[in-house]
Amino acid sequence: MGGFFGVVSKEDCVTDLFFGTDYHSHLGTMRGGMAVFSGKGFQRSIHDISNSQFRSKFDNEFKRFEGQAGIGVISDNEDQPLIISSHLGVYAIATVGIVTNLKPLVKELYATHAAQFSEMSRGGINPTELIATLINSQATLAEGVRYAQQKIEGSCSLLILTLKGELYAARDRFGRTPVVIGQKVGAVAVALESCCFPNLGYTITRELGPGEMVLCTPDGVETVLPAGEQMAICSFLWIYFGYPPSTYEGRNVEMARYRCGGALARRNPVEADSVGGVPDSGVAHALGYAVEAGIRYSRPFVKYTPTWPRSFMPPDPKARELIAQMKLIPVPGLIQGKRLVFCDDSIVRGTQLIEQAKRLYDDGAKEIHMRIACPPLLYQCRFLNFSRAKNELDLATRRFIREIEGDNADIAAYRDPDGAPYQEMVGRIRQRLGLSSLAYQRIDDLVEAIGLPRDKLCTYCWTGEDVAKPNGCTHGCTHCPSPCAAKSVTPAQ
Repeated sequence: MGGFFGVVSKEDCVTDLFFGTDYHSHLGTMRGGMAVFSGKGFQRSIHDISNSQFRSKFDNEFKRFEGQAGIGVISDNEDQPLIISSHLGVYAIATVGIVTNLKPLVKELYATHAAQFSEMSRGGINPTELIATLINSQATLAEGVRYAQQKIEGSCSLLILTLKGELYAARDRFGRTPVVIGQKVGAVAVALESCCFPNLGYTITRELGPGEMVLCTPDGVETVLPAGEQMAICSFLWIYFGYPPSTYEGRNVEMARYRCGGALARRNPVEADSVGGVPDSGVAHALGYAVEAGIRYSRPFVKYTPTWPRSFMPPDPKARELIAQMKLIPVPGLIQGKRLVFCDDSIVRGTQLIEQAKRLYDDGAKEIHMRIACPPLLYQCRFLNFSRAKNELDLATRRFIREIEGDNADIAAYRDPDGAPYQEMVGRIRQRLGLSSLAYQRIDDLVEAIGLPRDKLCTYCWTGEDVAKPNGCTHGCTHCPSPCAAKSVTPAQ
């Protein structure tokens, strides 16, 4: 997914920039970078962080940086920040999101005979450079950001730092990712994760609205582009992505997870000896379940946190499986002869859960009851870099639906938790994973646990519905005219 941090200050900002960026490390494990404006130009550094943490790569280097404004980014794939020179001036840019229509946009730009790309990322065009090219096609930065947001399918939140030391921040058009403003005396900071602010002395002052763009100075924040009315913030921020102390739209991550766990306990009670959470993101859900169910909480699996990252990140399936196997260490005394409830954030492919259940049974578990904090994932995310799934058949649900009905299944029929298709799908998943029981969260319970109106949340990966489709589009695309002209786009089933 990725995350960013930007700061502009009356004093040197590098320490805040370094630690503020580091507090986003849980959102990506591939590339990390910083750019600082020193008054004369930019200092920039980018490192591969796939095998080591951001902090270890920059710990010595950042001490050589100096300046009063800077941006930092943790990126899924591409090198960032980029330094761009155009008719709009020289600026550094960092982005978070995904451009799902990158190829058509590149083809459109090539047709002008005035576009070229040099920042190739993993053999392809760097999406951040593409976004900068769209911005540079307009007369001003503000017009360029608005134009880019309108052209992009997917999402794009961004930071821009100019050679004047000006820090611009913009939230993606439908607010799928949060952008939070923090202030302290003589400094303003912008972040995706609000948890970065307290230890750096910042107080959260506000969040940007969908599509809003602001100019930040050490004295305050000025709106450059007003916020739009439609918001579809990613619900998965509260389920998995977000760090527990962070708050988005006034709703804290940890507290939402407690409520998710409580809802699972009320809907799906079971007699058990203890409740545990699959580390790390399943822990808070399990605590909520344990309190609501009145069953003691324990840790039959403990994650070796010093070195093992989140296992959904690496693109290589063998690397994911290795991490999933090595990061969790069992505690036999809490497993042998026990009836266990385990809470996890989601089931994507199911491969990790199969191995975890086998290990628990090998260590003598009597029963394993799995409770999943979100509904079954039926659709591949189109709006964020959610996972390395290359197509929807990577999803466990789609594979089992294919077993049941073949390639022409009515996917919508599997969204109803009270319907026979849903029950058969979940039953097959439970059986294949070797679980005593399996239950998923219901969408209405999830929405209630988050605490925002459903029409403000993106639930696409569970429902196939996108509340931000304009002009009555029913094709799953995000920016087509009315009537929808995207004839080649397959409707979400």
